[in-house]
Amino acid sequence: MATDVIIPALGESITEATVGEWLKQPGDKVAVDEPIVSLETDKVAVEVPSPVAGTMGEQLFKVGDTVTIGAAIARVEAGEGAPAKADAPTPAVVQEAAPAKAAAAAPAPAAPEPVPAPAPAPAAASTAEPAPAAAEPEPMAPAVRRLIGDYNLDAKTITGTGLDGRLTKGDVLAAIEAGTAKQLGTATAAPATAPAARREERVRMTRLRQTIARRLKEAQNTSAMLTTFNDVDMTEVMAARTRYKDLFEKKHGVRLGFMSFFAKAVTLALRDVPSVNGMIDGDEIVYRDYADLGIAVSSPGGLVVPVLRNAGALTFAETEKAIGDFGKRAQAGKLTMADMTGGTFTITNGGVFGSLMSTPILNPPQSGVLGMHRIEERAVVRDGQIVIRPMMYLALSYDHRLVDGREAVTFLVRVKEAIEDPARLLIDL
Repeated sequence: MATDVIIPALGESITEATVGEWLKQPGDKVAVDEPIVSLETDKVAVEVPSPVAGTMGEQLFKVGDTVTIGAAIARVEAGEGAPAKADAPTPAVVQEAAPAKAAAAAPAPAAPEPVPAPAPAPAAASTAEPAPAAAEPEPMAPAVRRLIGDYNLDAKTITGTGLDGRLTKGDVLAAIEAGTAKQLGTATAAPATAPAARREERVRMTRLRQTIARRLKEAQNTSAMLTTFNDVDMTEVMAARTRYKDLFEKKHGVRLGFMSFFAKAVTLALRDVPSVNGMIDGDEIVYRDYADLGIAVSSPGGLVVPVLRNAGALTFAETEKAIGDFGKRAQAGKLTMADMTGGTFTITNGGVFGSLMSTPILNPPQSGVLGMHRIEERAVVRDGQIVIRPMMYLALSYDHRLVDGREAVTFLVRVKEAIEDPARLLIDL
């Protein structure tokens, strides 16, 4: 008896999704609650589990198809069921038996010398056998191909656990985390007589990438976006981190990073300049007395922004643990809609990729986003002397409809003061 697999509710206001990857193929054995398909929504990838144990049956949609919440996406045959691969040897045996009968029948009518002539035929057939063994590798799902392309990986160095040894998204992510996946090296130059082929590949945009593109353009079209800059001397924060990082990790089980300092500094600055933490709703302005910080993290599908709730009330350790958890789950595709709902202000750190300066784009309906950048030693003047200090550029992009230039500059100065004198974070200045 077949059981329909129904697409569950995926989050508030989400009515449809895109089939990203089939995790089970027809004939595969399936356990209760085992994921069979990965769906891409506007923000996250969601795995749909099987409601029963049995054998994977019909797939009702193809990769790339749009599906609606509540629709049946596949069928699972209840009970043990035999995998499709178990049936594969049967046709092979029949095909081998058929020539044997033909060979047995042939000698009867052909008594004279023509008999030896067909003898080489089995040899030809046997020499033709290896050809299928050298077949092309099994095709990859678009989500797997994108992931391998994003990280420039050699697919041959990753062991596939899917049907017929196919690679799954989980195989690639596990290989990346374990460090066993090798990156493709620079291709050797082809001989002058054989120029390299020019290729193009068209890949359908994921739903997440479409949403990112739409929202970023939306931000430019609807807000009066402006960016102001400042630089910050990281000497004191780096010294504090060096002084306490071992004790911090020993006590809390997590490394002390720079993001917790900036999260604390931002919550203090938002308290002093509430308009940066507000938003425009029609002809009204919404002010908040709390700070839910969106922390931009990279995922295989693009940039996602999970939210650090009530950031001002969190300790340094709680902040570092939450941000570390966001990063791990983003790479594994385990972030949920609840993780990314809301947010009153965003912090993005392009410095981890080497960015020296940028103008970050707002995450609507928020009115501000802080861009952090790489730390670079530069010559600066201190007390009339030229000294070398580790400096970082900060960029605040804000909605000028709500935030005035004076308020934007004041916000950045508050962050700068807190980072350059971390004691302010402890005594609430």
